Amino acid sequence: MITEKLPFNSFIGGWYIPQKTCDDLVNYYDENPHLVCKGKIGKTKRIDLKTKESFDINFKGNEKVLLDYLIELQKCLDLYLKKYKFCNYSDKFNITERINLQKYPVGGGFKLFHFERMSRSSIKRYLVFMTYLNDVKDGGTEFFYQKLKTPAKKGLTLIWPSEWTHTHKSIISKRKEKIIITGWYSFV
Repeated sequence: MITEKLPFNSFIGGWYIPQKTCDDLVNYYDENPHLVCKGKIGKTKRIDLKTKESFDINFKGNEKVLLDYLIELQKCLDLYLKKYKFCNYSDKFNITERINLQKYPVGGGFKLFHFERMSRSSIKRYLVFMTYLNDVKDGGTEFFYQKLKTPAKKGLTLIWPSEWTHTHKSIISKRKEKIIITGWYSFV
């Protein structure tokens, strides 16, 4: 598996999943407009375009396209756990919440710095995963404390801790829409 070179002490891992897996997810999104809804924030499910502007599909079932992605994601997680061995010392964790397939229009994204374990409702989140499903030259993700910007390259799958130490936001593209799939590993 091809690795994206990221600083070891950032605790952000990056690997590339197959292009076909990305294409299949994008095709699923395009073929299911009836499942798309405006992006909502947190457990409150509120829409706030100043904070997050996206159009999402929330996976809750066992769609084949999702299962194929999860096989590739597991390979990335295995590499993350090998790279950061003490991550294995925790209680058991798995994907227990919905997985979000998100399309950000030109000028859209998660615009404000945030992290993934910000409240009691998200306290069980341990690791975050995100895969860019298309190339966006002026897009990506900015990690505040790491002083790091990751590129939006098709197939690049990032895994990082969910805590405030990994505060981040979208790099907003002014030229192209961006599509990602993202979710969390949580304690079970």
